[in-house]
Amino acid sequence: MTTLQKTIYLKADKEKVWEYLTDPEKLAIWFHKPAKPLAAGDYEMFGVKSGDRLMWGDVLISEPFDRLRYTFTIGPMGDVTSTVTWILTDVPGGTRLALLHEGLPESEDAFGLTLALDKGWDDHLARLREDAHQAG
Repeated sequence: MTTLQKTIYLKADKEKVWEYLTDPEKLAIWFHKPAKPLAAGDYEMFGVKSGDRLMWGDVLISEPFDRLRYTFTIGPMGDVTSTVTWILTDVPGGTRLALLHEGLPESEDAFGLTLALDKGWDDHLARLREDAHQAG
């Protein structure tokens, strides 16, 4: 299976970064909006403008301010479920946020989806960084 990895640095403490990963209002700024805060159990995320259900899954691990792991399913993946893990690490001046998106389909046909998710994560993380630094 294919894996995507991203790491960014944020001028915000781990508690604030955690809000961006779990709070519906903060998620809506940079990603998609869940109906409830991300915590143990199932979740769904919806398009901020469209209101359409875009992704869904189960929160597997929620260790506030350190690690969040959930299954990740979107329509174009068919019956494949992947896993997203976020790891927050204190660094001088802020937080290092690492993303590991594992279990993506691995085939020539699925490569377009991998490219779209790779660019999508870059775009989402850029919005997270911009908002976190403005709010700083």
